[in-house]
Amino acid sequence: MTLPFDGAISKFYKEEIPDNVRDAIRNAGKNDILAQSYPYDTRMDRDDYEDTMERLQIELMKLQAWVKKEGKRVAIVFEGRDASGKGGTIKRFRENMNPRVCKTVALSKPTEEERGQWYFQRYIKHLPTAGQITLFDRSWYNRGVVEDVFGFCSVGERQHFFTQAPDFEKMLVDDGVILIKLWLNVGRAEQLRRMLARESDKLKQWKLSSIDVEGLSKWDAYSRAIEETFAATDTPQARWTVIRSDDKRRARISALRKVLNSIHYDNKDDSVAIRPDAKICGGVDMWSPNA
Repeated sequence: MTLPFDGAISKFYKEEIPDNVRDAIRNAGKNDILAQSYPYDTRMDRDDYEDTMERLQIELMKLQAWVKKEGKRVAIVFEGRDASGKGGTIKRFRENMNPRVCKTVALSKPTEEERGQWYFQRYIKHLPTAGQITLFDRSWYNRGVVEDVFGFCSVGERQHFFTQAPDFEKMLVDDGVILIKLWLNVGRAEQLRRMLARESDKLKQWKLSSIDVEGLSKWDAYSRAIEETFAATDTPQARWTVIRSDDKRRARISALRKVLNSIHYDNKDDSVAIRPDAKICGGVDMWSPNA
């Protein structure tokens, strides 16, 4: 089978990754958690996961009805390293939602016209209107992390972004937008395991890009950029929620719980919309480059 990018991910695994990361992947079972600091040894039981997810999905329907009825505006930002589980988590948010109420925004690289605009301008037109939930699959935070790591923006442009982002988000919140920012944090070994799985799966190879491949060798640069982004943009008006996503099941449940627990909607079942697992979900102090 021909592998995408000439098997660059497999080559990175065999020749470049630190030995301890390679050994963790090689010696692990399918359901084992690779990050030693993760508070659970194995993935969440499937039956428990599906039962919990079903009850959370019902709560999402209540949230959707409330948003539509009351004309609320909800914007949820999903960020994280490549293969951190953003897409799968977003899928669990919207799979039973009305697409007229809940939409996903995943923008490609800026056009020539957009590059000449105010940086936030291309995102503003995708913000939710009354009665709508918008899920940003990556967001304006590209400038804080990806663009910095790959040199797609200047140091000055990034610093200008850090100056403006808190005010931009404060304006959204002051205007009544419910803004929730989620960062899915995956360990290095688990990230590479997922990338290897994508490389060999013909149904998932489309998820890979040259940026993903090149980014594997830029772990430390990403870590620095993430830490700087948190320091500049974790504000009282728009806090970051960090979710350790080495176990996709627990991460998805924590993401749904975070959103549902944060919003006071009609007919809320407080026994279901509980706070997320504090062992894997919290503020920026939950993040670690070695998690």
